[in-house]
Amino acid sequence: MNANGEVVDSTKIEAGHGQQVKGLNDWEGEITGKPFPGSKFTKLKIGMPMRQVMDLIGQPSDQGSYVTGKAWIPFYFGADRYRHELIYKGQGRLIFSGGSVGDWSSGHLTWIIFNKNEGAYR
Repeated sequence: MNANGEVVDSTKIEAGHGQQVKGLNDWEGEITGKPFPGSKFTKLKIGMPMRQVMDLIGQPSDQGSYVTGKAWIPFYFGADRYRHELIYKGQGRLIFSGGSVGDWSSGHLTWIIFNKNEGAYR
């Protein structure tokens, strides 16, 4: 991030450096970077389901999924075992938690990264 609090490189952002927020249905999440004029992400709220987000702002330019360390904790059944990342060129990144290996679309938005210089690919 630069001195103005704007994200310069989304790949170098770490969780915990943004604003912690409580969203829809008591979902907890984070917002990193500053909203900018014309950003589609200003329509979003932490806790929104992935399908609703894509209905609002369209398809991403790239996406990917990964397993978190919590997936390996025996008897952990929380929502943060899997994450799905959507990249929007010129907008930033959205991170969703929940879902499962075969059903990423059931995840909920837990992290918004505003980056007006975001590239099209991961």
